[in-house]
Amino acid sequence: MVAFHRGKLRSSSEKLVGVTPGFKYNHFTMSKTSVKIVILTTLLFSLILLTVRLPAQAAPAAQLTVFPTPTPGADGRILYIVQKGDTLWRIAAITGITLDELRLLNKLSEDSTLQEGQTLLIALAGPALVTATPGPSPTSAPALPTETAESGTANLFVFLYNDRNGDSLRQVDEPVIPGGAISLSNKVGTFTRTADTRLTQDPACPVELELDPGYDCFVELLEGEYNLTVAIPEGFNPTTELSRAFKLKGGDEAYISFGAQPNSEKIQETAIIPESPRRSPVLAIAGGLVLLFGLGLGIYAALLARR
Repeated sequence: MVAFHRGKLRSSSEKLVGVTPGFKYNHFTMSKTSVKIVILTTLLFSLILLTVRLPAQAAPAAQLTVFPTPTPGADGRILYIVQKGDTLWRIAAITGITLDELRLLNKLSEDSTLQEGQTLLIALAGPALVTATPGPSPTSAPALPTETAESGTANLFVFLYNDRNGDSLRQVDEPVIPGGAISLSNKVGTFTRTADTRLTQDPACPVELELDPGYDCFVELLEGEYNLTVAIPEGFNPTTELSRAFKLKGGDEAYISFGAQPNSEKIQETAIIPESPRRSPVLAIAGGLVLLFGLGLGIYAALLARR
């Protein structure tokens, strides 16, 4: 019946299209449009209500349990006891440290698992301060004299050499320059010692060292800072610095060399002047004998002529 009614209505509408300009047809069309508008409006309004109410009905975000400010133990360590459901990430978040720091402090890897009741190190702090109960003041004992520890000693060996090649380095074939003056003193001014350079061995030098002749030896010097100065003899020019500042420690054996060269005047004075050739005494005796022999022959010839 419904189908017949719809078909009849459709036929009536088709017949009326040409006679009456679509009164019933337009009325039916407007009714369908109105229904669609109502449905769409309802759906739109429902969506707006859902959008407004969703944030209010959304479940509250999970909040991490705040880790109370811990008190370091006597050894300065801050510990955390693993609870049920704890993970490394959660423990790091509630204790305020990074995940890497938590792993490093407890020597954990990325694959490590946690056990409930496990103790984790969270941080290292200074040991807890313990306030001592004031007691009776102890009676101070009389101060005992403090023994002064003996300082080690050192040896110093000084050499003033003839720097023949002028390279400021002492060679084996460069001998000592005699007549120089050496002065040694410490910086605090409590020690001073002098010596002269010479060709012979200094008696103060240890024999077992077998030093070259010409060394000046300063033995059993106390530890400290020293100044060493050398004065070269007249007629020489220095090729090295003539003063040194240095520090000696116990057991040291220091070798210090100073170089100098003869100046032009000194070279002229020591130049080898060729000596005039000397007559050999043997030749003189032989010449005298020849003269005597000739004189004898002359006398003999004279005697023979008289006969």
